[in-house]
Amino acid sequence: MANEFWRFKVNSKGQLWSKLLQMHPCTDYQPLIQDGAFIDKKVKFIDIFQPIVDSFFPHPVNHLLLDLMILTFKGQLTSYTIKRKKVLEMKRKIEMKQIRRLKLILLLPLIISLNSCGDLFEDSTTSDEEVVLVPNADTHEEASDYTWDTSSEIQITLNGGSISISSGVATINGSTITFTVAGTYHVAGSLSNGQLVVNAGENDLVRIILDGVDISHSSSAPIYIKNCAKTILVLNEGSENFLTDGSTYTYEDAEEEEPNATLFSKQNLSICGTGSLTIDANFNDAINTKDGLVIQNGNFTITAADDGIRGKDYLLVHDGTFNIISNGDALKSDNEDDASMGFITIDKGTYQLVAGGDAIAAQTDVDITYGDFIIQSGGGSSSYTSSLSAKGIKGTVSVCIEGGNFNLNAADDALHTNGYLTTYGGNYTINSGDDALHADVGLIVNGGIFDIQKCYEGLESKTITLNEGTVLLVAGDDGINAADGSTTTEGPGGGMVSTGTCSFTMSGGFIAVESTGDGVDVNGSVVMSGGTLLINGPTSNGNAALDYDGSFSISGGFLVAVGSSGMAQAPGTSSTQKSVLVNLTSTQSAGSLVHIQNASGTELLSFKPTKKYQSVAFSSPALESGSYDFYLGGSHSGTASYGLYTDGTYSAGTKYTSFTVSSVVTKVGSTSGGGGGGW
Repeated sequence: MANEFWRFKVNSKGQLWSKLLQMHPCTDYQPLIQDGAFIDKKVKFIDIFQPIVDSFFPHPVNHLLLDLMILTFKGQLTSYTIKRKKVLEMKRKIEMKQIRRLKLILLLPLIISLNSCGDLFEDSTTSDEEVVLVPNADTHEEASDYTWDTSSEIQITLNGGSISISSGVATINGSTITFTVAGTYHVAGSLSNGQLVVNAGENDLVRIILDGVDISHSSSAPIYIKNCAKTILVLNEGSENFLTDGSTYTYEDAEEEEPNATLFSKQNLSICGTGSLTIDANFNDAINTKDGLVIQNGNFTITAADDGIRGKDYLLVHDGTFNIISNGDALKSDNEDDASMGFITIDKGTYQLVAGGDAIAAQTDVDITYGDFIIQSGGGSSSYTSSLSAKGIKGTVSVCIEGGNFNLNAADDALHTNGYLTTYGGNYTINSGDDALHADVGLIVNGGIFDIQKCYEGLESKTITLNEGTVLLVAGDDGINAADGSTTTEGPGGGMVSTGTCSFTMSGGFIAVESTGDGVDVNGSVVMSGGTLLINGPTSNGNAALDYDGSFSISGGFLVAVGSSGMAQAPGTSSTQKSVLVNLTSTQSAGSLVHIQNASGTELLSFKPTKKYQSVAFSSPALESGSYDFYLGGSHSGTASYGLYTDGTYSAGTKYTSFTVSSVVTKVGSTSGGGGGGW
């Protein structure tokens, strides 16, 4: 169709910028842009471009496009291509395309309507510096898939070892029926050692309504879709349907080893309806499509010798109930040849997944809007082995979660991607044998409540950003680890060990860490401008509650970090908010309160550590120039939330010391070792 793709050019002199500003003047902002970049990096992006976006698109579309425009890349952008229909689908993929330490360019063309800037369209060119966003491919789903004329249904009855049909539009050979023409077929009854085969035309749509069927086959797929543009299986309302195969197959196509699943399709398949489907897959996969698979509702109970449900090109799920036990992956899409495919999209539903491998695994993206998930992979968090991929939810390119309820018990990482992991909400209970949340490139928490009860490391990525949300974690090693996997050696379960230019950024939310290793370990820099960060760190002097080898700039928020004193660190001198680091002469017992008050007796901090400690780092907007008293022990009438008291009254214990704050960082006592980069 016309204008199927949007194509734009941006040259090194920012000519596209000036042309856009001429078309839609924003004279107040024009001087801020030069050579395609901001002169003043402190100017807020939204302040500049929100008026422009508002002029084109009303809420709620405009905020999606604002998100979509923020990209960074290496060198100069020479072209940009985006499929017009996919703008909204790309909403959550912005972070996938951010590359740190590279020149910032804001791609304004995404906000422009096709009619207003048709003269800007040019063919894309290829260069080593080109950045291409690859949206997910269109699926085969259409609204008409789910409606049909019931009067045109062709009735088929399965009679154990034979089949009867109301009209002669299918081929019957004993206990095998082959559908060769388009149509809607209503199937009921049971079939022993039989098969439903679809072998229709390249443009045909075959719809099969399963209304209480029970089909078994000892050596092949009970349902085999060999050729058809699209096949739709309807689980009729109130019906219970069963498919069973044997443990060995005789392949129709020995070279391709096909069919190889209880429900096997060479081409696009959709499954819909509110009935149930129970599959006992004794040979290989339960459901396997070599093209795309769309599921609209239904109640699925599956046991599989290998994978539970596989849509090679994509797996798109709209609601439904899924109880899957598989020796391989439970839900899977694994097209490795096309970057626009190999994705899994889930919108609502209830999922109980027990997988020997990964519970949910996509070659490219996993996008989850909402749903209820109870997941066990690889035998659970006590069964980790580095030779097995047994992750809870894995998307090789990205994982993006809008919301939902997740109970994840994974032998490997609970949430994993080689690219970007982004959450916007959801409730998570996590037990993992390796990392709870792992992203090679970037981990962004924009919302969600994470109760990480067991893990090797809690949050691990090259860049970690917490904007909103709650993270409660207990880690066998580091609580938060910002490290670059490309320059590391692996610790147990792939833990990162390196120095580098990584980062942890916190602008809001709440984090409570209990770690055996470093509480926060950043092989690079920390920036904190808001939120609350509470750390019960290590007891060993080989680790620290705060461990960074670059800088730590704090301008807002509330920080408490207790732990050993050997490598203890406070925020750095580049900060604008004051902090204090107190290293004690002796180790204090777990539960012994830490209390800081000013000269007037106003409480700044009352905190109850969960482990023994010898160092306390503290920063708060209330910590200003002046004199303070530091107490140990005592009691408090308030209620502690993760060790922090925010109400009640402190009853004094032992006054350990007094100190005066006059500079950005105040240090009391000395460490027995140096700070610096983490393990």
